[in-house]
Amino acid sequence: MKSSADGNAIVYCEGMFNTLNGKTAHGLVRFTKRYRILSVIDSRYAGQDAGKVLDGKAKNIPIFASLEQAVQMADSSNRPATHFVVGLAPDGGRLPSKARQDVSDAIAFGLNVDCGLHDYLSEDPELVSLSDRYGVEIRDIRKPAPIKALHFFNGKIEAVKALKIAVLGTDSAVGKRTTAWLIVNAFQNRGLQTEMIGTGQTAWMQGAKYVIIMDSLINDFVAGEIEHAVWTAWNDEQPEVIVIEGQGSLMNPAYPGGFEILAAGRPDIIILQHAPARKEYDGFSGYRIQPLAQQIEAIELLSGKPVVAVTINHENLPDEQIPLMCDALEQAVGVPAFDVLKDGADELVNLLAMHLRNRKP
Repeated sequence: MKSSADGNAIVYCEGMFNTLNGKTAHGLVRFTKRYRILSVIDSRYAGQDAGKVLDGKAKNIPIFASLEQAVQMADSSNRPATHFVVGLAPDGGRLPSKARQDVSDAIAFGLNVDCGLHDYLSEDPELVSLSDRYGVEIRDIRKPAPIKALHFFNGKIEAVKALKIAVLGTDSAVGKRTTAWLIVNAFQNRGLQTEMIGTGQTAWMQGAKYVIIMDSLINDFVAGEIEHAVWTAWNDEQPEVIVIEGQGSLMNPAYPGGFEILAAGRPDIIILQHAPARKEYDGFSGYRIQPLAQQIEAIELLSGKPVVAVTINHENLPDEQIPLMCDALEQAVGVPAFDVLKDGADELVNLLAMHLRNRKP
């Protein structure tokens, strides 16, 4: 899928912003090439700035209690909204019943609807009839492509000469995509051609040029689609670096993921995203996250490639504890640890650039 500047977006995240189930909205507040984000809807934070709530940094993206308020503010600011983007990411990817009414209201306001959940709004007869009436488009980002358009693994990944970096995680909803974008942007700021391979709906919504939606694919084609996305990015752009966004985590009981990327994407090096204060898998009480050292060992055994750094998610860590935690993790597992969301990715990219230089003749 290729990106385009699609319009002015209101992001819907009622009841889930600043929670683990709001990660699509979070990604759009932090960064997107696809839309101009006008506002977020979540009545719990009405009147606040979305960036301030999320990261403590103002983004000039107000939060409203209702769609009507968001539309009125957009109109009065001479930046009328064109899109209603569902920014919810609940477990199982299903649309809450209350949200369906808000989607209907958005269509009645004349807004195009983009949704990345497993409930396909474009197959809902009432919503389709309503969209026809108001002349708007419904896009289901997670809707799979036809079988005939999918690819089977064939080994062409071996032609890719770029440094391939996979950003995996020790849990789902741990910040893999955000870290991947920060690495991409830091390399690009150094003048190095770098491409992101998105593997979920939020990366598409953020405007990644090369995207597959892994959890919507038939298993037979997951490896081939990963390979094809990486190879196409290489063939089209000739980048020096390719960064692959991870999904789920290797030993997550509900969202096992990462092995496909290791097997088919064949990264040269791996970054492992980790939330040190998180002891159990997100949403699954009683399922403890395996120790970081064990997860690194498993990744390196499966891939034959090194985990060269740990990037941390600082949730539930006081600011003064973050550098101490990074030091402690480095001592425990023997690779440097970084908080790129707080400190930026430059120091990490200094390390990654050494691997790039070592590849060049």
